[in-house]
Amino acid sequence: MRPPLPATLLAAAATLLAATGPASAVDGTCARDLLVAQSSQRVAIERLETLGDSEADRCRGWRQHVDTMRRAATVYGRCLSGSERSERLAQVQGSEKEFSELLRTRCKGR
Repeated sequence: MRPPLPATLLAAAATLLAATGPASAVDGTCARDLLVAQSSQRVAIERLETLGDSEADRCRGWRQHVDTMRRAATVYGRCLSGSERSERLAQVQGSEKEFSELLRTRCKGR
């Protein structure tokens, strides 16, 4: 049986998913990039809920999640402004930091 994800991580992921409503875009490229980033976030969060039982499966899923959050942060940093930019960046960077810590402590060499 796999150890459950810490409740705070799942709560943070759920908050992140709930906060990914429509975003204001600077231009057409940003509009597309924001939609892709938001969709990728949703998929990443859903994938966290269905990770396999093995440590290797969890580590692989966490790595994918970290990569997705980093890509989303790049898009949000480039395409958003003001408080929306700050809030979105804080959410994805916080999630990336938490899962990076899990990778560091629980996935050494996996």
